Amino acid sequence: MRFEHYIRSGTKRLRCGYTTGTCAALAAAGAVMLLLKGEAPEILELMTPKGLPVETEPAFCRREGEEALCGVCKDAGDDPDVTDGLLICARVRRTETGITVDGGEGIGRVTKPGLDQPVGAAAINSVPRKMILEAAGSVCEACGYRGGLAIEIFAPDGKATGEKTFNPQLGIEGGISILGTSGIVEPMSERAIVETTALEIRQAAESGSRRIVLLPGNYGLDYLTGELPELAAVPRAKCSNYIGDAIDCARLEGFQELLLVGHVGKLVKLAGGIMNTHSRVADCRRELFTAHAALCGADAGTCRMLMQEVSSDGCLRVLEEAGLRDEVLRSLLEALQRQLSRRAEGMRAGALMFSRTAGFLGLTEEAESLLREWRTGQ
Repeated sequence: MRFEHYIRSGTKRLRCGYTTGTCAALAAAGAVMLLLKGEAPEILELMTPKGLPVETEPAFCRREGEEALCGVCKDAGDDPDVTDGLLICARVRRTETGITVDGGEGIGRVTKPGLDQPVGAAAINSVPRKMILEAAGSVCEACGYRGGLAIEIFAPDGKATGEKTFNPQLGIEGGISILGTSGIVEPMSERAIVETTALEIRQAAESGSRRIVLLPGNYGLDYLTGELPELAAVPRAKCSNYIGDAIDCARLEGFQELLLVGHVGKLVKLAGGIMNTHSRVADCRRELFTAHAALCGADAGTCRMLMQEVSSDGCLRVLEEAGLRDEVLRSLLEALQRQLSRRAEGMRAGALMFSRTAGFLGLTEEAESLLREWRTGQ
């Protein structure tokens, strides 16, 4: 059964897929059904966090002694994803109480701090964990089962596939990560994303507004919705990693003012003039943190610690302990503003930087002015 949800990119229709997190939740539900009902389901289905239903046939569903196993094949749609077609499986057994989720064969383990899960835990991120627990819990409720379950997610070919991803550099070893915040994979080819962004910006321009908010991803959208509701009337567009192209499109459509709202992990790269923030293009977050920390007086030990971190939040913690966080962030934001102004050329552009763990981190100088004016209706 193919997942038939599409997005439009110019005149093209691109088929979406579903994440490894969705696969894991579907597999868990199938295994629990077999364990509790004694029958293998013909169809697995769930509602993703994005609000789109996914239905698929299990690749297999079988008993092994006191355990039940179920597998689901990853469908990445038209996205060039190395996990496309990968078998994501769940192994389930009864316990006395509670539902636990862990990773088995082919699922990476976190070896460095600063990621979604703690060191030593399986690389199954928070949203997929919640999806797995909810899917299994729904089956338990339907069956009237009050006992516990131990759920193990595994991927037979996950170790080899994980080596083709950025997991080894991030500090995740032994396999893939179970990921996804929306449950859905939207096609991520560069041309498709840039064209889709250009379309969104053109549509925003049709409103007559000369102001626009650019959002690199879902984190920025969540932050904007939760923390800046007063900007609800300002048109917005998602630009993924292609921030420079989005700024160019906004200039072309005649926008005069632009606010970029993004996570520190992406925006810190802009301080170095990197306008395509995909990690395969450039990932110099540590280097930029270290360079600006050195400019602000950090000692060699602090600089070495920064270079050993695997995440931006980890760098922020190092700077906090050194008493340099605010000063380094100001330095980075000043550099970010220079790069934005250079790319925007004639358009007022600023940026708001935040972290999912630390919250608001700062505004560039132009962003302060823009927000003040937008809030007062100037």
